[in-house]
Amino acid sequence: MSAPLYLTRNAHRTWLKWHRGRRRASDPVFTGARILEAVQLGASVEIDLVIHADRGFAVLHDKTLERETTGTGRVVDTPAVQLRALHLRSEDGSPIPDHVMLLEDLCALLAKHHPHPDALLQLDFKEDLSALDPSAVTNFASAVAPIASALILSGGDADAIALLAEHTPGLRTGYDPCYGASLARLQETGDFATFTTDALRAAPRAEMIYLHHALILEADRAGFDIIAALHANNRRVDAWTIKAADDTTKPLIARLLELRVDQITTDDPEGVLDLMGAA
Repeated sequence: MSAPLYLTRNAHRTWLKWHRGRRRASDPVFTGARILEAVQLGASVEIDLVIHADRGFAVLHDKTLERETTGTGRVVDTPAVQLRALHLRSEDGSPIPDHVMLLEDLCALLAKHHPHPDALLQLDFKEDLSALDPSAVTNFASAVAPIASALILSGGDADAIALLAEHTPGLRTGYDPCYGASLARLQETGDFATFTTDALRAAPRAEMIYLHHALILEADRAGFDIIAALHANNRRVDAWTIKAADDTTKPLIARLLELRVDQITTDDPEGVLDLMGAA
């Protein structure tokens, strides 16, 4: 089948982002081989980042090691040499041959093999501004410099993203407002217009706004087209995360496509492409 890169509806292209480096639902997360495949094909792909003991960044989602790796304890207490020796785990918890990757290792791998011009690797920073110090900022900039133009940095703390981007020329940024006080106000008031304005104000340089797909569809049912509102402000919109490709998610995906979402984050890009058809 065709590589799961995007869907097209009414002349609008919606990218299918490989969530945590997965091409299909059965894939383990964060393997170098899949991430490399994605960027060589020109796909949109996402990884998560947390800070380790040497003030660099591990390609992991959790701040503890047990669920995703063969290690134990906190990532922030674990040095780079120990992290590189750990194996990743599959969805059923069994260890796999692939090792934990560090950000500098992944960026060096991708630089060696030259990302496709259309490829976009999202670095989703899972911590906040308080986790950053000068060493972490310097290590981040050094790691991503060789392929900064193929990257977009995102997270839920706009100040943290701005600090890292400030020290990394050529790096694009995105923002996920589906956390913290702004989301709490939205849940209390149902005021999607103010939520949108707050997101734009919090991250004025963000090119992509990342929104939970349920929030987009809830706004739609309330009569507010949040995608159109963000498009009017020259922002692209990612809808996260479609975890499965089945009869339950098909109408949700169809409506997101009708609303002209720019990207859909999914654990099963191949399945979504098969379910919805390429055109």
